Amino acid sequence: MPARTAPAKINLALHVTGQRDDGYHLLESLVVFTTLGDVVSATPDAADGLVVEGPEASALAGEAQTDNLVARARDVLRQAALAKGKAAGPVNIRLDKRLPVASGIGGGSADAAATLQLLAELWDYHPDHEAMMRLGLRLGADVPMCLAGRPLLARGIGEALTPTKLGFSLDLVIVNPRIGIATPAVFAALENSENPPLPQLPARGFTDREALLAWLRQTRNDLQTPARGTVPAIADCLDALNDAGARLARMSGSGASCFGIFDGPQAAQEAAARLQRTRPGWFVVATSTLPA
Repeated sequence: MPARTAPAKINLALHVTGQRDDGYHLLESLVVFTTLGDVVSATPDAADGLVVEGPEASALAGEAQTDNLVARARDVLRQAALAKGKAAGPVNIRLDKRLPVASGIGGGSADAAATLQLLAELWDYHPDHEAMMRLGLRLGADVPMCLAGRPLLARGIGEALTPTKLGFSLDLVIVNPRIGIATPAVFAALENSENPPLPQLPARGFTDREALLAWLRQTRNDLQTPARGTVPAIADCLDALNDAGARLARMSGSGASCFGIFDGPQAAQEAAARLQRTRPGWFVVATSTLPA
């Protein structure tokens, strides 16, 4: 069965710089993707089907299939393919859910992006880059960046993307306190939408981890404070990562997942093992980022 990984998205920095008249907030974010992710697979079948399985599947047990971003991505792409004369027949899709739901690391958006890419191959329908990005944006502001799946600077509502040179991997520990948090609630609690933009990125990208860390220390996640007000356990996650030796710990996206950057894969794995022992109710995993 053809399959595609849907990598977790990490907002290393996220600045909220304004708000449009339609209510959407304007952002600047440095985004990376990890080796950790969900897996979407699909095969032609007599009728459409969607099976959700895997260690995080139970969180979606009460969701109607038509609400799942995978099913919505299937339908959006089919509509576009049929308009171009492609058959786009029924498919049975399996989603191996490995990322926690509503956790600020782009699980649903990554699943939608992987579904678009996978079914485009299966149906032999290949919209150009801009057309695919427009389809992704119909599904959510984070889907275009997940379609890119590489280090990038995201602006606007997340649709204006600039590839960023990152010729090395970061070793991370991702933790989530198993508390879902709704993105609209976090933005509603944001006291100020007019914040300074990100510092200028180096013209040639980041040469090594130390240069990136120095830059990141000048940045922030503007959603971290309002998210902590909604889910105080975020503070516990950040404290735990710092206590475990993270060089930098921060919340990703609108939370509640947090990440710590560590000095190498062994340090990250040891920190994850320690947190798994001391915080058995949390989602804890060591992973690394995908380089440019």
